[in-house]
Amino acid sequence: MSLAAAAFLAGLLGGVHCAGMCGGIAASLAAAARGPMLQRQLAFNAGRIAAYCVAGAAVGATGGALLLAAPVVAAQTAMFVIANALMLMLGLYVAGWGRAVVRLEAAGSLLWRHIEPLRRRFFPIDSNAKAFGAGAVWGWVPCGLVYSMLALALASGGALDGALVMAAFGLGTLPNLLAAGFAAQQVLALRRRPWIRQSAGALIIALALVGLARAPGLGEAIRAGWLCIA
Repeated sequence: MSLAAAAFLAGLLGGVHCAGMCGGIAASLAAAARGPMLQRQLAFNAGRIAAYCVAGAAVGATGGALLLAAPVVAAQTAMFVIANALMLMLGLYVAGWGRAVVRLEAAGSLLWRHIEPLRRRFFPIDSNAKAFGAGAVWGWVPCGLVYSMLALALASGGALDGALVMAAFGLGTLPNLLAAGFAAQQVLALRRRPWIRQSAGALIIALALVGLARAPGLGEAIRAGWLCIA
């Protein structure tokens, strides 16, 4: 499975997290919008996904630089292990079995304090351009789910590939956040049911384990002992 496909599925399955964390943001932006609701919601989410793509391109380029600066196989293995370990943590969080991934959100709080005031420039949201801008600001809200996917973008090893990973992730989150924007309470209530969360989390964990099993050179690295903690 490609990194982009894994990111799309993680975004789709992680929607129970999106509905809980970003559902309020989506609903508040919808309440502040003036004009055709569908157009405004699509523009909000286009801006959000565009922000993800910018971040994905940046970390993907960083991953590419790491591949140039270190032995390729070792660097690829390390990045794949980190990416899938974070996805494993994400699955545990979505299922309600762990909260370690939430600690990642603190890492983005400093950047968010500088970006958040920009949203005022787009109010009142009376055009699709303003909705896009407000959505682009929304895309930088500290979120452990997003940061987990940025680790996949890092492992992609290139700016374009990193942007594609985050675009796929953003598209995966779209159904849940559109539902939240339209206040589709029945859909959101269904996704909050424990068995839905646990099933989604278990599938994300399975994706992470498959990713770890396919990490290039991981078996050799374990046998060589460089991944062991002594």
